[in-house]
Amino acid sequence: MRRPGWLAALLILTASAWLSNTASAGADTSPEQRRLVSTYSPELMLREQTDKSNCNTTEEQYNPPTTVNNTVLGNPQVKLVHYVNGKDVPIRTGPTAADIASLGDTYYLDLPGDPLDVHCPRPGSYPTDFARLRADGKAPALTYAHIATEPGHSGFVVQYFFFYYFNQFNDVHEGDWEGMQIAFDADSAAQALQDGPSQIALFQHAGGERADWDDTKVQKNGTHPIVYPAAGSHATFYDDAIYIQNGSHGSGVGCDNTSKPVIESDPAPIIVPTAAAPGSEFQWLGFLGHWGQREKGFNNGPQGPTTKRQWRQPFTWMDGIRQDSPRLPGGAILGPAASTAFCGAIAGISEFINLQAKTTLGAIGLGIALILLIVVPPLFTRWRPVDLSTLRHKWTVGQILRGARQLYGRHWRTMLAIALSGFLILAAIQGIQYVFTQLTGSGDLRIHPFGLTLEFNGSIGVIAHPIGSALVSGAVVAFVRLREEGKNTGVVEDYRAIGARLWRVVGAQLLVDVFLALMVITVIGIPFAAYFYIAWQFVQQEILFEDRSIRESLRGSHARVRGHWWRTVVVAGILALIGIVIGPVLGFFLIFLNLSAVLVNLIGSIVYALVIPYVALGRTLLYLDLCSREEAEQAAGVTRRRWYSRPRPATETG
Repeated sequence: MRRPGWLAALLILTASAWLSNTASAGADTSPEQRRLVSTYSPELMLREQTDKSNCNTTEEQYNPPTTVNNTVLGNPQVKLVHYVNGKDVPIRTGPTAADIASLGDTYYLDLPGDPLDVHCPRPGSYPTDFARLRADGKAPALTYAHIATEPGHSGFVVQYFFFYYFNQFNDVHEGDWEGMQIAFDADSAAQALQDGPSQIALFQHAGGERADWDDTKVQKNGTHPIVYPAAGSHATFYDDAIYIQNGSHGSGVGCDNTSKPVIESDPAPIIVPTAAAPGSEFQWLGFLGHWGQREKGFNNGPQGPTTKRQWRQPFTWMDGIRQDSPRLPGGAILGPAASTAFCGAIAGISEFINLQAKTTLGAIGLGIALILLIVVPPLFTRWRPVDLSTLRHKWTVGQILRGARQLYGRHWRTMLAIALSGFLILAAIQGIQYVFTQLTGSGDLRIHPFGLTLEFNGSIGVIAHPIGSALVSGAVVAFVRLREEGKNTGVVEDYRAIGARLWRVVGAQLLVDVFLALMVITVIGIPFAAYFYIAWQFVQQEILFEDRSIRESLRGSHARVRGHWWRTVVVAGILALIGIVIGPVLGFFLIFLNLSAVLVNLIGSIVYALVIPYVALGRTLLYLDLCSREEAEQAAGVTRRRWYSRPRPATETG
């Protein structure tokens, strides 16, 4: 909504009146104030940009926080735009502080480029432009320091505002203002220098996080606090980690990354006044407009420091922010970590929102395509009837998925016991890993055969997931075999049926995982990994139904798939998707309930464990379906070559 010029002027005057008690700056600052600001100026640890072209968006592309002069003001490539009557009206290029000093929030400083279409390292892209500004000495490391008080509160704060050229996060936009503040229970700068700070608060998106100055999480180099701005988003944190944000308390939505490697930046503090006089070098503080291009929603350019609540009410704002930030934990006990999936999901949703901001038609088209992808395929298969009287017969894709669900439902006690037994086994393995780490001081296993040093990162824990999955799925396959033989089935009987084949059941699955991982690591082997992932779908079934060795089970599974590749790909793909997605999807919504990330991962692990039996049932029904089809082919006189997928008629001899 357009704000009239007289209203903008009134807001500026009102803001000045509110802050008439705050300390001034520049020529009016005392030596003690300047010394105080310098004594407690922060040291920033930003994610190191390892890409020489400055194009890695997971690392910081806009280091350091810098001056608004030359980067924006006085930059001949920047346009001052007035949004009026529903249109962007260019006012001038290369606007100065004097040009924008008294303008309201319908004015925009439009940097060169399109924030919704960043192509790096193309000339004219934001990372390229900023790298050029930095190389030309026009983007020095700088922070704007503001000394502020609040009526009704004793003491004062020193705020350090950081200006970044671009926000390369989920909500991409030109310009970015973040920062921090340090509170002093003192009446003067001289007393503050003597007594020291009481609290520190970091700005994080629309919220923040506070701590006592003596809190152990507050890192310091002497008197200088060490803080960690997140890559791209620039939200400021106390440590290097990945922080999960669910939008509560003004936080962003997504994952802020401050993890190592980091590089230090020591921005020089420049004190700015609360209300700059007309004609002064800081008169741009009176600009209520946007330091970036006008866009929809979150992609809109941000407003400056004087519009933020902490500028006007630093203590009230600080009292309302949180005292900690949830971190991304190391992982789940079993299955993919739900909290980690949250980061990728939010990034994907943000891409869709950005696409919608750029082209509504394109977003609608993508949305329709996704809906059709979900809705249409189920129409191409038959779901009924499901015959569970015998399982070795032909199944459609829909019948396999529905049959697995019905088997799970009819024998839910057994399936639940199998799932939880696997979960407990995995928890025990993780416990062994913990004890091993405590005893050795490291989670890694090192052995020295023949004078060589072999190191296994994660040692026991790294094989926990495939062991757990192999045990649970193996017990389910045994359950189906016993059921087909008309024998009693229960968790004890199922594990007993594995019996002497236990090492083959687990070892074969581990061997498959290792082979596939080695193929993926080589990159060029990825197509082969995809091929053999399908070819080796039934190694456990071959061992438990046919009593094959590990080597024979690999060959037998491969032979079983021949001639039925697409059927196997479709069913295996759907089952894999179900197994991987359900836990993280549930965790995605649980994070918005403000549950801890550790608890979310625990719940996700339990859900993943409960889904494994369903996936194993579906895969085994597919195996029996292929066996039935092969038997029908043999009865019809069709045989198959050993290493070819195309069937050929049998030839008569004699």
